[in-house]
Amino acid sequence: MRPTGFFLHPAAALHDPGWGHPDHQGRLRTLASTVGKDLLTLHGQVEQYEAPLASVEAILQVHSPDHITAVRQACERAGVGQAEVAPETFVTGASWEAVLGSSGALIEAVDKVAGGVLRNAFVASRPPGHHASRARGLGFCVVNHVAVAARHLIRTGRAERVAIVDWDVHHGNGTQEIFYTDPEVFYLSLHQSPLFPGTGATTEVGKGAGKGFTLNVPLPSGTGPERYLRAFRESLEEVAARFDPDFVLVSAGYDGLAEDPLGGFQLRPATYHAMTGMVRGWAEEACDGRLVAALEGGYDPSATGLAALSTLRALAGLARV
Repeated sequence: MRPTGFFLHPAAALHDPGWGHPDHQGRLRTLASTVGKDLLTLHGQVEQYEAPLASVEAILQVHSPDHITAVRQACERAGVGQAEVAPETFVTGASWEAVLGSSGALIEAVDKVAGGVLRNAFVASRPPGHHASRARGLGFCVVNHVAVAARHLIRTGRAERVAIVDWDVHHGNGTQEIFYTDPEVFYLSLHQSPLFPGTGATTEVGKGAGKGFTLNVPLPSGTGPERYLRAFRESLEEVAARFDPDFVLVSAGYDGLAEDPLGGFQLRPATYHAMTGMVRGWAEEACDGRLVAALEGGYDPSATGLAALSTLRALAGLARV
C-alpha cells in the first residue's frame, strides 16, 4: 500500500508577520506538534518528506514578474524587521524562502502522487496562498501555492484537467481569478458570506472558455457541521457531473472551525475528516486517488492542528481523532 505523504518545508515556519498577527509562527509549530504526537497511529501509513525550493520559473507560470519582483525586494528590504506587501500581509527576510519552500513542497507532493510513489499527500504550507492573484498578494497570502501546483501539473503533462476544492471559510478570490477563463481547471469554493474578501457570489461561474468551470457556494455565518456537510456533498456531486479531473487539489483552510477568531462557521475537526473522506472518494473514482491537500487559513492553532490531523488521517484511511 502506498503511503500518504506529509510535507512541511522547514523554511515555512520562519515566516514571521509577528505574534500579534493571525498567521503567527505558532500555527505551524502547533500543527507539526499535533501530528508528531500521533506518530504511533500514523506509523506505516504516513511518511514525512522533504522538498526542494520551487524555482522562480515555476512561480512565474502563475504570477506576474512585477509581483514576484516586488515580493522579493520587500523580503530583502525587511531584513530582520517586517515589510507590508498588501493590506495586513507582511513579509520578513525569511519569507522569500518560506514562499519558495511551500510552493516547492506542493510541487514535490503532486509529482510523487502523480508518479505513483504516494497515494495522496498533505502539505503544511505557509504563508497561505488562495487570496494571492496573478499580480498582487492579499489577506496574508503572497504566492498562490495551489495555483502553482495546478499549473505545474498541466504544464508538465502530469494532468490535463485539475479540480481545486477550496474549503477555507474565506473565498479564494486569487485562485478564482487565476483560472477564471481556464477550462482545464475547475474551481469549487464553499465559504462564508458576507465575509472578506467579498467575492464568491453564485453568479461568478467563469468567463469565456472557462465559463461553467467555477462553482461558488456561499453559506451564512453560524453554519454547522450538518448543513455544511450536506452542501459539501451536493457540491462535489455537481462538480463530478460536470468535470472529470485527472488530479484533485484541496485548499485546506481550517478557519471554519468553531474556535476560529476570523470565521463564523461552527465546524469541528471531525467535520474535516468527513469532508476529506468525500473528496478522497471522488478522487479514487475519477483519477486513481490522485489528491493533494495544502494548508490555507486556520487561526486557532490547537483546533487547526486537530483538524489538519483529521485530514491527514482521512487521507491515510484512518479513523478520525
